Amino acid sequence: MPRFMWFIIAVAGLILGYIFYGKFVEKVFGADPTRKVPAITKADGVDYVQMPTWKVWLIQLLNIAGVGPVFGPIMGALYGPTALLWIVLGSIFAGAVHDYFSGMLSVRYGGANVPEIVGQNLGKVARGLMAVFAILLLLLVGTVFATAPAGLLAKLTPDLATKLLGESPVLGTFGIWLGIIFIYYFVATLVPIDKLIGRIYPFFGALLIIMALGMTITMFTQLGDQFYSWADWSQNQHPTHDQDGNQLPLWPLMFITIACGALSGFHSTQSPLMARCLRNERDGRLVFYGGMISEGFIGLVWATVGMTFYPTVQEFLAAGAPANVVYTTSVALMGSVGGVLAILGVIVLPVTSGDTAFRAARLTIAELAHYDQTNKIRRLTIAVPVFILGIILSQIDFNIIWRYFGWSNQSLAAIMLWASAAYLYRKGKLHWICTIPAFFITAASVSFIVYEPNMGLHMGIPAANVTGFVVAVVILALFLKFGRKPVAGSDTSA
Repeated sequence: MPRFMWFIIAVAGLILGYIFYGKFVEKVFGADPTRKVPAITKADGVDYVQMPTWKVWLIQLLNIAGVGPVFGPIMGALYGPTALLWIVLGSIFAGAVHDYFSGMLSVRYGGANVPEIVGQNLGKVARGLMAVFAILLLLLVGTVFATAPAGLLAKLTPDLATKLLGESPVLGTFGIWLGIIFIYYFVATLVPIDKLIGRIYPFFGALLIIMALGMTITMFTQLGDQFYSWADWSQNQHPTHDQDGNQLPLWPLMFITIACGALSGFHSTQSPLMARCLRNERDGRLVFYGGMISEGFIGLVWATVGMTFYPTVQEFLAAGAPANVVYTTSVALMGSVGGVLAILGVIVLPVTSGDTAFRAARLTIAELAHYDQTNKIRRLTIAVPVFILGIILSQIDFNIIWRYFGWSNQSLAAIMLWASAAYLYRKGKLHWICTIPAFFITAASVSFIVYEPNMGLHMGIPAANVTGFVVAVVILALFLKFGRKPVAGSDTSA
């Protein structure tokens, strides 16, 4: 069988997963087209606004994407065909399920953010921990997604500061771009969601899809006989070292490296934004489940690029950072126009996730404080301190802190999946559709933090794997024993 068939089979798997398993998940949840959604019951013209389903889907895709479905799969390409399996199966059975429940439970709880969803299903203690966890994660994401594009723009325009401010400028080019991005974030966080995000983000979402489709077509036309040139099931499942000499065991590292392309807890912080814009509960399958499947396709494309464009794994490693891979391959396959689109994509992706991260942080804090956000002054009282903190954080070296993002991202996904499983368990529904992926990613996250030599406990991989499995089993046992009991003060009508 020609190796390009791997790609075709993988894409077909994603499509079939959406058609059949997505429909099954929707049936288990019990989407009700007659039930009034928050966009109707809480319409405020700011955050709770009805929008066309196609537009909500595109915005959801862009909000959850960031650089995750591009950079993560490129780095995960080291694991060869196994990465393709994780992207496809992870998207269908874990990531899309996670996104669907984080969105639809938000709908059922009146547009609630992830801490409230977790609290409704796992209790007040879990709610408090999740609130702190989610706000810190959102601030980190928003800040890093400001500094990353600012750095790239500074490289593209090295003389900007001198041209604008003259010789010996007070601010460097990086500082100017960082300021511009933060100003944009501030405005985007405050204005009604349909006035800015609802108008321009569908265009950026379309750009993201066009880039992926363009790369797919050019791979078939120009590299048809080179698909997965160095990818081998026996040799690349366990790459022993990266360019820095670090060991890269398949389990659990691949499942942390490829996050947004298969499963990402960050998505649970973004889904409530679009849950407040749905016109009907039946739209949730396309917006949330379908949004993740679409992201899985994008991840599949870029993992395939890494395994196809470069003749050997050594040349792939020598290409350097994922941003270099994106630019080099786009220019080579799509010409100068492709290079421009690649740079735009690398800039737009973090920017369009960074502003919604700050928006979600504002809404999460407002929800915890029961602070109404329809008034502009009230929005400012939360937004201003949030952005001051973000600006302060942007001055810190994130090279070490950022290593925690992948782990915290998947840990957040595990908590959201356990909360979703508890929701189904108490209603006597098939909770295993959430329980199994929750168990899986819990084991991976615990194993990773126990194993990781730079930020974790630095234990050997066998001990780390045993620890991860044991912790997951204990949590599963506690869930099966206590998960059916109602949580005090929870909304039983949801």
